Amino acid sequence: MNNNIDYKKVIIRYLKEWNWFVLSLIIFIGLAFFKLRYTAPEYNANAKIMLVDDGGMSNPAEELLKDLGKISSSDSKKVEDEIEVLKSRMLMKEVVKRLDLNKKIFAKGRFHNTEYFPLKIAPIKIDFLASDTLIYESRLSFSVNITSETTFNFIRIIGQEEGVPTKAYFGKNVETPIGGVLITPNTNNLSNYIGQTIYVQIRPIDKVAESYRNAVKIKQAGEFSKVLNLSLNDHVVEKAKSVLNTLVEEYNRASIEEKSAKSNSTAEFINKRIDYIASDLGKVDDEIEQFKTGNKLTDITSEANLYLQTNAQTEQELAVTRTEYNKINFMKNQLNDDGFERIPANIGLSNGSVNSIANKYNELLENRNRLLKSSNEKNPIIVNLDQQLLALKSSLREGLENSAEAIGLQIRSLENQASKLNSKIYAVPGQVRKSRDIQREQGIKESLYLYLLQKREEATISLISTSPNAKLVDSASSNNLPVSPNRTITYFTYIIFGLCIPFTFFYIKDLLDTKIHNKEDLEKIIRGITVLGEVPRISSNKKLLIERNDRSILSESFRIIRTNFEYIRRHDQNENYKNVVFITSTINGEGKSLFSLNMALTIANTGKKVLLVGADVRNPQIYSSFKNKKDKNYDSSKLGLTEYLADESLSIQEAINDYKINDIGIDILLSGKIPPNPAELLMSDKVKDLFDKVSKDYDYVIVDTAPSMLVTDTLLISEYAGYTIYLTRADHTEKKILNFAEELNAKNKLNNMMLVVNDVEQSNFGYGAKYGYYGTPVKKGLFSRFRKA
Repeated sequence: MNNNIDYKKVIIRYLKEWNWFVLSLIIFIGLAFFKLRYTAPEYNANAKIMLVDDGGMSNPAEELLKDLGKISSSDSKKVEDEIEVLKSRMLMKEVVKRLDLNKKIFAKGRFHNTEYFPLKIAPIKIDFLASDTLIYESRLSFSVNITSETTFNFIRIIGQEEGVPTKAYFGKNVETPIGGVLITPNTNNLSNYIGQTIYVQIRPIDKVAESYRNAVKIKQAGEFSKVLNLSLNDHVVEKAKSVLNTLVEEYNRASIEEKSAKSNSTAEFINKRIDYIASDLGKVDDEIEQFKTGNKLTDITSEANLYLQTNAQTEQELAVTRTEYNKINFMKNQLNDDGFERIPANIGLSNGSVNSIANKYNELLENRNRLLKSSNEKNPIIVNLDQQLLALKSSLREGLENSAEAIGLQIRSLENQASKLNSKIYAVPGQVRKSRDIQREQGIKESLYLYLLQKREEATISLISTSPNAKLVDSASSNNLPVSPNRTITYFTYIIFGLCIPFTFFYIKDLLDTKIHNKEDLEKIIRGITVLGEVPRISSNKKLLIERNDRSILSESFRIIRTNFEYIRRHDQNENYKNVVFITSTINGEGKSLFSLNMALTIANTGKKVLLVGADVRNPQIYSSFKNKKDKNYDSSKLGLTEYLADESLSIQEAINDYKINDIGIDILLSGKIPPNPAELLMSDKVKDLFDKVSKDYDYVIVDTAPSMLVTDTLLISEYAGYTIYLTRADHTEKKILNFAEELNAKNKLNNMMLVVNDVEQSNFGYGAKYGYYGTPVKKGLFSRFRKA
């Protein structure tokens, strides 16, 4: 089986229906035109920013913490996270509030509405007496029809329906479902707007922010780039540009506030430590003053210097170690608190691992707090951060325990060493020893105090030098050309639809088609049986019968069938009834009788002696095919086949009549009257006598028989046929019933079966469809006529 698709044939199939394709295209191009005409255009605005991380513009507060050894250098912020922050509801709500996007004032046009943006260019000004909180949550629509410079008609709009107009005055309160509203002129010459209707819409700020949040598109300029492209489509180009510019401003404002809060937190912590150390330093100063005054100390003997120096070094190390121990305990106490609080990671622990963990904990906590502003604790990112914070807190607690144990061992070692030195210094006056202890403590606290004062000044300076997260590369701009609807894409899309709909229709029609249409269809279904040819469809206003010297398409098609039949007949070895041709079909209505008559006329036109036999005695149609309907002298009592078979005394010559049809003479044995027992009548012995006689007397005997599938008449007399022409009809014969014809041929129930397709559209001719018949006038197409003109 050949599954190759003949694409040329497929294309030609659809080109035959070109008029439907053209009609569909015209309709859809019209629809595209009206869509473009009545759809409000959208414009695109775009801006470009660059994210600036702390590696490029560092935060002084964080540099302070790095100097203190509290945190490590923070990683670059993820660009994806910053995109989410830019598209957060919080920022977009601030944009909507600043630009009054929840309020819309526009004039209704013939095709498109004209929106006033910013609102200050509108001819009227709207002021609500209710609080902003209520206005931000309300929805209201109304129109203002300006009737004079002092009055207007106020019309409430619910859905698509307008309420009853209410006369109102500019500057006076108008009651609405969300409270009073003051409407005042916003132009010096309101007379130009008299008779015009201004529409006002108030929408909830959350809904407006959500719509713009979804409308703003943010993309990276490159895979690893920190440059972001922001774009927005809107019916008002100035509104789109304002939204993008304001969004960038709000993003930078929020980032500055976040960094300022971080600096304030650092400065606050340092201030607390300064106050604590200043208090201790004051106590030491008082103590040393009282000691020296009371004991009148002026000098220390050189004998005690060696012991004292060694002891001083040991005591200093012990003090530093104890301080370290206290710091560890202080951080341990901070970790015992529930929840997630910032850990003071800048107290100068010597354990670098603990410092690193604390810094990482604070960084993750800052990211968590920032993300919570635009999300909630159930967000997978927040949950992941919580798990990391708990893990870091556990690691930090374990590290502090280990450090505390190690420092404790060191303290005990230093205390033992100091105890040995003190035993050697007992000989030194106690006053001198105490003086040295106080001075050492004073020096340590004083150096730490001065250091913290210096860092406090640096932290204070950082509060006024905080930089934003984004650098504006290109402010919002637009080429002022509409991007939607796109004329090219719209027309292209509608043209595609215009072509696809008729294509789909004819494709489905072909899929559901169960009938044959031409010779090619017949050859695909029935193989091994010769197809003599095709008979074209003739319009009702043309002659249906062959004429002498006829050059019509009908005449030429029968000449082709006659020629093909003669070729088969000459090469056939059959000798019995070789000149007897049966014409049959599967069902009625396939043009069998008219074909038989034209076949007889075509052969008779060559000078042959032809007899046409009407063997379809159940539904005789031969005479009605050629009789003159205007002939009132029609003799319905003429003898025929049934009379010959029923009357033993009637001879064949008495039943046969000669006729001259279209100047062509043929003999016709009509069917006769319809008998009550047609099958039994055709089984008569006289049938054999009939065909034996006429096959000798005539050159050709054409027999019009009954449909083979409906009755058995044809099969009863099929033995007398030398050849059988099996007629099918285009657009009428079902493909599935042709199995019956195939079965008849396979079982040899009809002798030498050949096929003919009747009533074929000239455009569907299997071969040479577009060429026509030689010698016939060629029909010129529409385009050919135009070219000629």
